[in-house]
Amino acid sequence: MAASLAARLFDQGKIDLVLCFAPSCQVVESIERTFTQVLGRRMDGLIGAVGAVCTYQGMEYRGEGFWQMLTDFRVLAVFDEIHHCAGYNPILSNAWGQQILQRVQDKAAYTIALSGTPWRSDREAIVLARYSDPEGRVICDYRYGLRKAIQDNVCRSPRIVLLDNTSLKLTEEHEDETTIRFFSSIESLLEQSSISYENLLMNENALAKLLTLASEKLSEIREIKSNAGGLIVASSIAHAQQISITLKLLGETCVVVTNRTLNAHRLIDKFRTSCERWIVAVGMISEGTDIPRLQVCCHLSRIRTELHFRQVLGRILRRTGDNDEQAWLFTLAEPALIDFSQRVSEDLPEDLAVVSFTETDSSLIITATDLDTYIDGQTECCIESLERESPVREFRWPEGNSSSSCEISFSNNYRAEVLAMY
Repeated sequence: MAASLAARLFDQGKIDLVLCFAPSCQVVESIERTFTQVLGRRMDGLIGAVGAVCTYQGMEYRGEGFWQMLTDFRVLAVFDEIHHCAGYNPILSNAWGQQILQRVQDKAAYTIALSGTPWRSDREAIVLARYSDPEGRVICDYRYGLRKAIQDNVCRSPRIVLLDNTSLKLTEEHEDETTIRFFSSIESLLEQSSISYENLLMNENALAKLLTLASEKLSEIREIKSNAGGLIVASSIAHAQQISITLKLLGETCVVVTNRTLNAHRLIDKFRTSCERWIVAVGMISEGTDIPRLQVCCHLSRIRTELHFRQVLGRILRRTGDNDEQAWLFTLAEPALIDFSQRVSEDLPEDLAVVSFTETDSSLIITATDLDTYIDGQTECCIESLERESPVREFRWPEGNSSSSCEISFSNNYRAEVLAMY
């Protein structure tokens, strides 16, 4: 859309150059490809190019000559995933927001700031955004929501599978006693014991079960669309390796990319155009990365914010043509993730769209304002029981402490709740 807008402004003689900014190198490369294709001119920033693309982090390393272009020429400045840039004045801003306010605001002929999630997890204001007074509600100039995108055949309709277990046994061994407790759900286990969500993510039994369901769904989709792929968002490098081993035991193959993987960007580009089934990523493909053939995703990240959850889901929503109407995301039935899943049907959650501004010591600070949320009536839920035997796995913690250990036993009484949006 931004590239088409730039083309229209060029045709009308309203701009001379385009400068684009994005949060990561992968997104920068994708933007450069798209703009070059749409405009029919280079976007590499060299002599004869129609513009340039750089990361937000790279802004502070640009010389004065780069920023002088905003004064000497009529520039369209495009900001992708603008929620990364916080602040409404140069003092109360993060580093990226400060660069935009000082270098671009009021200097570019036109600016367009884009975000699929127009809020920040820390509830700070987004740079260049406008907020209502006194409510502090974000004001979007144009909103193109998921419901409309699905109607226009731009996005797939999401199906979110929440995996739970109705008979969990926790055995805790201490120096002089052993206690055994039973739980009817993951939620009750997390609320009433010392087990953390991270412990569950590393549990081999739960991991194998969730990956099995996702693998079966991907195989089903590939019968119709042979190059469909799957993404698994892992919590750590060690977790990604564990997932890779589990996939191999299931007869699967995968590519693993992390911030320590040599030539990770090349591996991602190769996967983008290949027919390989799975890519396991740690902090590499959660936002902005364009791999349209991805149609199945496993959310196994320890990060549980609504912004991150929606960014991960967004990796599998872009349609590539016919016969790919649905996208499937698999995750554990953890309370926050259940809530996020139910709220996907909201184009812009009301409580996340609000910040409040309080004046203190002649400067402004931002605090969160809590509002009631609502659940869209178009969300449909169905519950499916999955009765398959699974081996019991054990793990122990804390490391180096031999005086106590814990064992979680997952029964064969699994339940998958499928949330179907639109």
